[in-house]
Amino acid sequence: MVAGEIPVDAVHETERTLAFRDIAPQAPTHVLVVPKDHHATAGALVGADPALMAEVVAAAHAVAVAEGLASADGPEPGYRLVANTGPAAGQSVHHLHLHVLGGRDLGWPPG
Repeated sequence: MVAGEIPVDAVHETERTLAFRDIAPQAPTHVLVVPKDHHATAGALVGADPALMAEVVAAAHAVAVAEGLASADGPEPGYRLVANTGPAAGQSVHHLHLHVLGGRDLGWPPG
């Protein structure tokens, strides 16, 4: 995806991040944000390049703002960030990615 070999519906891109719509959305807005460099998990990325982790989170917020889920200076109306890290958490793609979810009430607990 990052290399352009698999087409994606890109919604945001920086020099080091790419954001694109999930092909199996779990909410009206469901965008994946990935670092362009490969890092298998959140821990791996934080250990190797903490500044890039901050860029991934900043890109996720930029997506939320562009999608109408947040304002530039605050979280209203709201969105959820999810990163599955490791097999016990359900990680099935071994390239760190943040899910940006919103567009409906995502109250807790889910259901």
